[in-house]
Amino acid sequence: MAITAINLFPAAGANANPDTTTGRQTEATANAPTDTVELTEAQRVFALYNQGQPISQIAQALSLSVDQVNSYLNISNSGA
Repeated sequence: MAITAINLFPAAGANANPDTTTGRQTEATANAPTDTVELTEAQRVFALYNQGQPISQIAQALSLSVDQVNSYLNISNSGA
């Protein structure tokens, strides 16, 4: 399964800030590096779960079974 990169921080110029000395808007350069992190499948499950997503929705979004998601979250489906 492919791992997707998630951009945790907006680009520096996403909200262009006014330059107080010249009155111009500053913008990010086209080739500026971005701050991205590649998360493992388990980390993606935890991130979505911590955002309040239901387990069934996490499973569907990541193309996993509900049992796989429960396994990552250490949730048992046994009736005990």
